[in-house]
Amino acid sequence: MLFNSFAFVTFFVVVTTLFFVLPHPLRWLLLLLTSCFFYMYFVPIFILILVVTIIIDYLAGILIENTPNPRKKKIFLSMSIFSVCTVLFVFKYFNFFNANFAALAAALHWNYSIEALSIALPIGLSFHTFQSLSYVTEVYRGRQKAERHFGIFALYVMYFPQLVAGPIERPQNLLHQFHERHHFDLCRLQDGLSLALWGLFKKVVVADSLAIYTDTVYNASSHHSGASLLVATYCFAFQIYCDFSGYSDIARGVSRVYGIELMKNFDAPYLSKSIAEFWTRWHISLSTWFRDYVYIPLGGNRVSPARNFSNLFFVFMLSGFWHGANWTFIVWGALHGAYLIAGRLWGIIRKRLTLSDEPSLLRQGLAVLLTFHLVLIAWVFFRARDVTTAFDIARRMLTPTGQVFYDPILVQCALGALIVIVADWLIRRTDFWDNLDRYPVTRFAACLAMLFGISLLGIQNGSQFIYFQF
Repeated sequence: MLFNSFAFVTFFVVVTTLFFVLPHPLRWLLLLLTSCFFYMYFVPIFILILVVTIIIDYLAGILIENTPNPRKKKIFLSMSIFSVCTVLFVFKYFNFFNANFAALAAALHWNYSIEALSIALPIGLSFHTFQSLSYVTEVYRGRQKAERHFGIFALYVMYFPQLVAGPIERPQNLLHQFHERHHFDLCRLQDGLSLALWGLFKKVVVADSLAIYTDTVYNASSHHSGASLLVATYCFAFQIYCDFSGYSDIARGVSRVYGIELMKNFDAPYLSKSIAEFWTRWHISLSTWFRDYVYIPLGGNRVSPARNFSNLFFVFMLSGFWHGANWTFIVWGALHGAYLIAGRLWGIIRKRLTLSDEPSLLRQGLAVLLTFHLVLIAWVFFRARDVTTAFDIARRMLTPTGQVFYDPILVQCALGALIVIVADWLIRRTDFWDNLDRYPVTRFAACLAMLFGISLLGIQNGSQFIYFQF
């Protein structure tokens, strides 16, 4: 069920009404059953995969907590990680490795006859897998008590607002909220709906409009000029941001209505002054997940510079591979890893040369532009269908010749992107969506403007969110 559909509006109204009508002891059951319905609305059979993951990690958490022997704790943790990751590997990565082994075998004239699996990737598999893994890891580290209520733990994994595209929550933030009593609050309802409306505006007015131009050019890249490819890449940069952050805002807004707060997943990333800063503002739940569960265990900043650089590169290649079983995503991750290494090397050089750390306003602006365009180049590999096409697009767009393919939708795209950037700047300065009670008149005017924009300019085709495929 898509957030940008009338079916979801009906679903949300019914669930919200029942949530506040039912007594507290039954609310977890309502949210769990409706989350199951929400997920089964896509492909019903895939819910069995979630059930397997939930049972494995529920039992693992209890076994880890009940076992005093550190060695046995590690065995239970390893078994849980192996089991859950095996499910992820089979559905998401087996065919990728199989195809590459088959190509290698053909090149070496080996006999390789294993065929690809004819299975579809369950929606949001990487998201709820990582959320489940964070739970068993936190229990193992002693930072989280094992959840004994099976239904509450199942709800932690399956909570519908963030089930298929995050944010990837930690048990310390989410689990206790399912146990707490939440009373109806009109102000909280207004806050939540306002935030969800902003997310819907970004999706149907900005992202889906940008998708029209991006898809037209990228799906036939060889027939378009370098100038058109450059414009299409700018469009994709804002399309993916508005699409994914729009989903996250809707998820946070819907959940806030119930009194359950989800973590902020985006914080004006395109206003970052470095790639390192960009990754503290973009897909925050994923970047912090890799930081806490991969980068720091590898040594973090406590190792030699050479080891630190190799760790950074590995983590970002792994992050790219998390996004999809395609070499384009691996190259995208590797590019960001290389950017971060270059940034750290520059920091070492600046320190040795004792250069000023307080740049002027002009230098800050140039840093924002440079960071954005480095991210822009990487987006080419994220969007292109294969690495060869991506390199061809990057080469041609960096020497933009020819006429720009014009579509009237470009005017709406440019206006929408400008609104989002200005709004991001204002929101970051005022924390607008989290302090709406301080701006009642502004909120009312903003909501009216968004409703008008959605009804007049919104693309009403119920298009899927980009990150559903991950």
